[in-house]
Amino acid sequence: MYKLFFRLVFQRMDPEKAHHLAFRWIRLAARLPVLRTFLAAALAPRYEELRTEAFGLRMHGPFGLAAGFDKNAVAIDGMSMLGFDHVEIGTVTGEPQPGNPGKRLFRLVPDRALVNRMGFNNEGSAAVAARLAAREAVFRTVVGVNIGKTKVVPEEEAVGDYVKSAERLARHADYLVVNVSSPNTPGLRDLQATETLRPLLTAVREAADRTVSGRRVPLLVKIAPDLADEDVDAVADLAVELGLDGIIATNTTIAREELGLTAAPALVKETGGLSGAPLKARSLEVLRRLYARVGDRVTLVGVGGVEDAEDVWQRILAGATLVQGYSAFIYEGPLWGRAVHKGLAARLRTSPYATLADAVGADVRKPA
Repeated sequence: MYKLFFRLVFQRMDPEKAHHLAFRWIRLAARLPVLRTFLAAALAPRYEELRTEAFGLRMHGPFGLAAGFDKNAVAIDGMSMLGFDHVEIGTVTGEPQPGNPGKRLFRLVPDRALVNRMGFNNEGSAAVAARLAAREAVFRTVVGVNIGKTKVVPEEEAVGDYVKSAERLARHADYLVVNVSSPNTPGLRDLQATETLRPLLTAVREAADRTVSGRRVPLLVKIAPDLADEDVDAVADLAVELGLDGIIATNTTIAREELGLTAAPALVKETGGLSGAPLKARSLEVLRRLYARVGDRVTLVGVGGVEDAEDVWQRILAGATLVQGYSAFIYEGPLWGRAVHKGLAARLRTSPYATLADAVGADVRKPA
């Protein structure tokens, strides 16, 4: 039913307008007690065997919503209602910014992909922090907060910009993510180099620690799929050195030619980060490489090209404790989370592993 609706309605609309329309419907449904209870029961069934622990946090399962969908923390309960076990909001910047001018979001329907050059459009860390502080949670949902650099802030002042956001947001975050891997903010990806990443992560860690008392806010970094293998290794080693809690692999890609895209050439040539099915192979490759390097010392989150339960299962076997999705939600609709959980539970039951935790990294640990 949804796929027909997508073809007849959403596919004919501007992608960003369609996103805002769907977003309004989700938020409205989550505000209506009877409706949200019914939808949560139908779309977010709980499977005991999928219960997951990561960063000391307990979740109903390993499958969450990646950053980018709910930039301003306005639909956390709505996304939980649709079956996401954790919701990562953002990317949030130190100052509010409109993002890049439109048109800035494109669907590559034959490739089940998206290209975006949104440019971290968000209301800024002060506004988002105030919203999170005032939030009265309806569903128990782990909330990650993804922070990035304000576009107008020069690279040499980036650390202070991230620290500002961390000071405002850390107390409201179940975990905090430093995003240095979006291709849509000039110079941002340069921060992935270990000589610049080390002081940045150290400063954000210190900011979270001095701002939040009584608990340690888990800190993660999100990296790009376009890093060379040796740079992936360097980030992995740095994460171990700094005692980082996690690495999210991966963000969108600037690659095009090697991905075998079949959409119209004009769409393929649009600048920005590409997400969705074509990113699957490289994201999985980076995840495997990270797990081989860090093992169980750093929690890994797999994202990029995740479309169904089999993709989630493969990410877990490759070393991911948590798995996130976004682009496939556009194509699969509100039943997506339900299908992923049902399929994942079935795979676990027929596997040789007693728990999901036992399956994490199993393919990488196998002797060659």
